[in-house]
Amino acid sequence: MSTRLPVVPLSAFYFFYFAGLGGFMPYMGLYLQNHLGFSAEDIGQLLAFLMIARVIAPNFWGYLADRSGKRLAVVRFGGFMLTLFSLALMLPQGFWTLAFVLLGYSFFQSAIQAQFEAVTIAHLGARRELYSRIRLWGSVGFIVTGAVLGMLFDVVSVSWLPLCLMVCALANWLTSLRVPDIATRVRAESHERLADILKRPAVAIFLVVHFLMQFSHAPYYSFFSIYLEGHGYARTTIGWMWSLAVFAEVVAFALMHRFLPRVGEKQVLMLCLLLGTLRWAVTAVSVDFPAVIWSVQLLHAATFAAFHAASISFIYTHFGEGHQGQGQGLYSMLWGVGVAVGSWLTGMVWSAHESWAFLGAAVACAVAALLLLRADFSLKPADGEGRVTA
Repeated sequence: MSTRLPVVPLSAFYFFYFAGLGGFMPYMGLYLQNHLGFSAEDIGQLLAFLMIARVIAPNFWGYLADRSGKRLAVVRFGGFMLTLFSLALMLPQGFWTLAFVLLGYSFFQSAIQAQFEAVTIAHLGARRELYSRIRLWGSVGFIVTGAVLGMLFDVVSVSWLPLCLMVCALANWLTSLRVPDIATRVRAESHERLADILKRPAVAIFLVVHFLMQFSHAPYYSFFSIYLEGHGYARTTIGWMWSLAVFAEVVAFALMHRFLPRVGEKQVLMLCLLLGTLRWAVTAVSVDFPAVIWSVQLLHAATFAAFHAASISFIYTHFGEGHQGQGQGLYSMLWGVGVAVGSWLTGMVWSAHESWAFLGAAVACAVAALLLLRADFSLKPADGEGRVTA
């Protein structure tokens, strides 16, 4: 990798950003249930509130960044505000106060990842196949906090979670100050409109498939730790299971720069959806078989890492540099909508039968795979200026 690339600050940014997620995703459900005493239905609604901001926020931040070209400034502002809302999580609060704090947390978190992806791609330039080798440090950060906090919360109360999240958010903001700024394409009115890009059949199908894939992850993101603890798994074990999944991510990200160009975006996405169908179906029926659950955690390499890497490549190709902010914002928005809808529905059915949520996730992946069969990724994509090539 060329020494001209700011590898260390870019990698460190991903490390601390996903270190925060490594605390939030495995343990927020347990924090809400065991420390604050919320019901499964309340938890589903609260975590859906967390995602509601992603319906509006990513496109707002994307539009702002595309117009101004100041993507890194948006990232830094979002990181500062995320630190403040992480601090607010430490204050005593009821359902609606917490819902407001989670909305703010998500709104400013949405300013960070989507725009930093565009900053990273801008630094990489034509070497964007190296993206996964930098992004994998985010997975390392997730593993560290996921495993360490699992062991910690077997000894101390999960009430310490908000403080851990605040420390990660602060480190992430401070790291963003060390990332060199870089000029990114500002969308011009003469370029192809975003609406025209969204009308392309391949793009439309991709967005629906992406929504369904994220919808399928909602029971995992919101209730997997609760699911395992309810079947007798220790928190240390839960933390290591999450970490194993993200370790599989690291391996996938490390290899995707070689695998993706050879296989192609559509083929990678299809494989991920088929393995997602298998993963969620097995999780639904085999929770009392620890060896099986440990094994299917490895499929996170496909359902998240490989799917994400192929998606980032698709967005770069089809949205052009002039629409990267809004393309990444739309991608992030659909991630939030999918998880929000899935979390709300999971909370509704959880008390009836928890395995139904994971079976529904398997069905969502299977439907997405059938839709993807119809997509023609050979259509001419947009060039770097946002125009369709001949």
